Amino acid sequence: MGVFRRIKEDMDVVFEQDPAARSYTEVVLTYSGLHAIWAHRLAHFFFKRRLFFIARAISQISRFFTGIEIHPGANIGRKFFIDHGMGVVIGETCEIGNNVTLFQGVTLGGTGKEKGKRHPTIKDNAMVATGAKVLGNITVGNSSKVGAGSVVLKDVPDHSTVVGVPGRVVVQNGEKVKKNLDHHKLPDPVADRCEQLQKEIDALQEEIAKLKEVKQYDDNYL
Repeated sequence: MGVFRRIKEDMDVVFEQDPAARSYTEVVLTYSGLHAIWAHRLAHFFFKRRLFFIARAISQISRFFTGIEIHPGANIGRKFFIDHGMGVVIGETCEIGNNVTLFQGVTLGGTGKEKGKRHPTIKDNAMVATGAKVLGNITVGNSSKVGAGSVVLKDVPDHSTVVGVPGRVVVQNGEKVKKNLDHHKLPDPVADRCEQLQKEIDALQEEIAKLKEVKQYDDNYL
């Protein structure tokens, strides 16, 4: 595909994804996600030719102006859309398919200092919502969704929805994995742990009360 056709395709994706887009002039001049994608394409061009300093310089300049950090080594497919985009981070070994959407605050990062493939693979038609963190060499499957604020540390199957910290699959192939789970009620492991501790405290208090009764009984009859 030619350069101008690719640029036109990038702008058309904005109109498809964002109802606030009104004109090509507005999109070209004001959409930071689009600017970040175009800058990444240029940086990636130099990165593949082992001109790493130039690639990183372009990446950092783009980060300064857009608030979006995309490592020049990341491989990104067609029709990629970043909505708003502030705080988005995409690591060096990320692989992003076609027609993928990211929202602001998303991190596609690593989990340590390991070498090789250490960042996520996001398959075609996937969506990662606001503030989600997808970490490590894992795969988010075709047409899958990651809920806002989720932390995903394991592979996500195709056609699935993941929510929570850590992320867990709640919908797969259009069916709920766990019944009676409202989509807006994300798992809260801190609250679950507090509830468990409260139950343990209540049980201990009951044991102490029984021991006091036994002691009182012994004191009265000894």
